[in-house]
Amino acid sequence: MALANGVLVHGPRQWACAVRTEEGELRLASGEKPLKAMDAGSRLARGPLRIAEIFALLPEVRRRLPEAKLPFQRPGVVGAMAGSMVAIQGLRRSRLSPLTQESLAALVALGPAVVALRGTELASYHGAEHISIGSYEHGEPRTREHERCGSHMIGPLLVTTAVGSTLSARAPKRLRPAARLAAGVGAVAAATEIFTWMVANERHPLARALARPGHELQQRLVTAEPSPEQLEVANAALAECLRLESAGNGRGDNPAEEAPPA
Repeated sequence: MALANGVLVHGPRQWACAVRTEEGELRLASGEKPLKAMDAGSRLARGPLRIAEIFALLPEVRRRLPEAKLPFQRPGVVGAMAGSMVAIQGLRRSRLSPLTQESLAALVALGPAVVALRGTELASYHGAEHISIGSYEHGEPRTREHERCGSHMIGPLLVTTAVGSTLSARAPKRLRPAARLAAGVGAVAAATEIFTWMVANERHPLARALARPGHELQQRLVTAEPSPEQLEVANAALAECLRLESAGNGRGDNPAEEAPPA
């Protein structure tokens, strides 16, 4: 996860965050994750839990490393998030088809990310994160685009959310709120499984089609070429996370069980 002034890397059980302070100092903090999606017994439960574990981790990062600037903590970004939520609710109350609703909602949901990226170093740190992790995984220098970037979830999530919304709309009116909640959780779980398949079959035509929106976002908006100093920060976070995971391997953990996320 790219920050406005650094990079947060997390593996199956451990996390590490490195930032560059305003004085130019590199600061580092790390530890064990408070919530671990890999411990879930069900594969479908891991999708929602992978998102939940990030939100559970962020307060710990801020506590251990107060200098860390999270992507969405700026007032303008918070306002964009609120506006986006209102617009999405309006779309879902409209008479548009579920597929049209979710397609437009996906575009509106990008608004906070655009605001977060404007006028900050977030895109460059995102590029540094991808270069650092990709180079480690492939054993050779890589570009700022990564096949496991969260932007590649947009295609699968658009499909699964549209299907879930269509099905929940057919539920009896009194059960519709619960049906929508179940459809939302199911859409995330299914999209995560599709995303996993895409990573394992990246040359498949369907995988390429689903990854296309994420590819365009990485090329045009959400990443930028990092400076050597920003790349140093990303490498420091990755090295510390790998060190902790390797140490945990002596207690029976397997750092190769889940590759570091990009």
